[in-house]
Amino acid sequence: MRKVFVRTQNVKNFISMMDKLINRKHNLPGMALVYGEPGLGKTQTILWWAAKNDCAFIRSTNLMNGKWLLDELVEELGEVPYYWNSNLFRQCVRQLIENPRVIIVDEIDYLIGNNKTVETLRDIHDKTGVPIVLVGMEAANRKLARYKHLYDRFFEVLKFEPFSLEDVKTITQTLCEIELTECAQEYIFNQSNRFRQIVRLITKAESIAETNSINILDGKTFQELMKDDPRENLENR
Repeated sequence: MRKVFVRTQNVKNFISMMDKLINRKHNLPGMALVYGEPGLGKTQTILWWAAKNDCAFIRSTNLMNGKWLLDELVEELGEVPYYWNSNLFRQCVRQLIENPRVIIVDEIDYLIGNNKTVETLRDIHDKTGVPIVLVGMEAANRKLARYKHLYDRFFEVLKFEPFSLEDVKTITQTLCEIELTECAQEYIFNQSNRFRQIVRLITKAESIAETNSINILDGKTFQELMKDDPRENLENR
């Protein structure tokens, strides 16, 4: 399987959103929310984008509070965190004013229940004007809507949608090292709508092709050989 980043429609929408967010007019709010079900490539997309751009990336955890968040942010900005919360906050603001950078906070769901931590992100945005992107699960949009002052600052809200058939075709054509016919691609589409599962099916397809010495795999053959695979039957129990 090829190790290539795949630009699905969700990825294209994210790139477009980030371009608009970074190039927005100065009087417009600069926060954004990306949300959706697991397995649609949200984290892979933001990590790919972060690697290509000078941004501060934070992954929230279950025990994270406001001070821990500020500690992580200061370290991402290249400094040693101060001890007191007030000094930490000023440290973040000073750094971001001197060297503006996009802030991306993944797994925002862990922080939603802590209003002080969530509002701290709003305060950082208001003080610095830097773009802040929050990334969460399906319910993040509804839960964050409770924070009116925060939600009003969302320049865009982007939902990662389930993969379309065209997305699955793009994924298989980009990653798979054998040729899959259109009906084989449709078979994969009908079997799964999560990236890891699609990759697993592509791996199966490549293995079947190698075992049977074929370069092109059609849907009917793929389905029949998958049924005959004892490992597949075991995994589906």
